[in-house]
Amino acid sequence: MKDLIDFLREANDNTVLEKRLKALLTPNEVKEMQHRLQIFSLLEQGIPQRDIAKQLGVGIATVTRGSRALKELKEL
Repeated sequence: MKDLIDFLREANDNTVLEKRLKALLTPNEVKEMQHRLQIFSLLEQGIPQRDIAKQLGVGIATVTRGSRALKELKEL
């Protein structure tokens, strides 16, 4: 994980960072990460998990995983 963090931190601007992410991730992986960020945002707004799943067109299990991940982030 350290190598990945170092690689991304070395990007000196958003254009370089975007190129590095595109080199590392498939379009589907990028889409999944965007969904995860949307899930975080909607959960923080108090939207029910089932509504989030329906709104984003993802499974309830995906939203539940996002909810657990968000809780872990808040514990840091």
